[in-house]
Amino acid sequence: MIPPKKKIAAPKAAKKLKAAPKTAKKPVLKKESAVKTTEEKKEGKKDTKLSVIRIRLSAFDHTVLDEAAAKILETAQRSGALVHGPIPLPTHIRKFTVNRSTFVHKNARDQFEMRTHRRLIDLSETTFKTMESLQSLSLPSGVDIEIKMG
Repeated sequence: MIPPKKKIAAPKAAKKLKAAPKTAKKPVLKKESAVKTTEEKKEGKKDTKLSVIRIRLSAFDHTVLDEAAAKILETAQRSGALVHGPIPLPTHIRKFTVNRSTFVHKNARDQFEMRTHRRLIDLSETTFKTMESLQSLSLPSGVDIEIKMG
């Protein structure tokens, strides 16, 4: 027979806590904070923050891929974005087996593979200046780029 579980009593200190008095004063906004908000409104959309941008790079050659990632990092840091990466993702390997002969020699085969190297770069605290600089960036050929904003 299994003994019944015992209930653990709450500590006495937790029972003695009372709610904060309702007479507490609300914080007063200072004039400086009001001035900052109006100045930010005057500047317009140039400095408004975007959400996170996720850039996914893939290429067959890892050296070209690293060059493209370095260019993206450099432009993002110059525009003032917070950069996380490049994070190396697993290499996708596609293998192909082909018969050497067309008809007779079944045991004579060649194997080929395609390796797709991938990198992930996350940009946070981005601005419109960051987006403009990334769009005007020229990257090496052979690099596939996927950009997701969210």
